[in-house]
Amino acid sequence: VISTISGYIGGTKKNPTYEQVSAGSTGHAEAIQITYDPKKISYEKLLEVCWRNIDPLTSNAQFCDSGSQYRSAIFYHDETQKTLAEASKKSLQDRFKQPIVTEIVRASEFYPAEDYHQDYYKKNPIRYKVYRYGCGRDQRLQELWGAKKK
Repeated sequence: VISTISGYIGGTKKNPTYEQVSAGSTGHAEAIQITYDPKKISYEKLLEVCWRNIDPLTSNAQFCDSGSQYRSAIFYHDETQKTLAEASKKSLQDRFKQPIVTEIVRASEFYPAEDYHQDYYKKNPIRYKVYRYGCGRDQRLQELWGAKKK
C-alpha cells in the first residue's frame, strides 16, 4: 500500500466537514482512500483485509458508532473492482447466518478529512486504544472472524 487517506464519500454535500458528516446530514460515509501498487498487493487481498476489519452484518453502524455515516461499504472505481468485490462478498456469505449488509457501490467524489483525522491512531494512541476497547471493536472482530493471525 502506497498511502491511505481518511475522508468522506457517497454523499451530496461538496467539501463536507467532520462535524457535518458525523451529524449524519450529508449522506457521506466515513471511509479511507487507498492507493496501492497492484504489482505488490492485489485488489483481492485488499478486499480480504477490508472484510476482516469491519462488521459486515450490522446496518448503518460500526461497533459503537451508529448512523448511515458509519455504514460499511466498498466503493469501486471500475467494473473489475465491482465484480471482484461482489464475488468476495458472495464467497463470505456462507460463513454467516445473517445477510452481509455491506454496500458495494460506485465511487463518487472523495473528500479528504481534516488533517487532525489523518493517522489519528498514531497522533492519539492512548485515546484511540481507549475508544477501540470501549467500542468493543476487537472483541466483535474476533467474534466475526476468529483470532487474528500473527
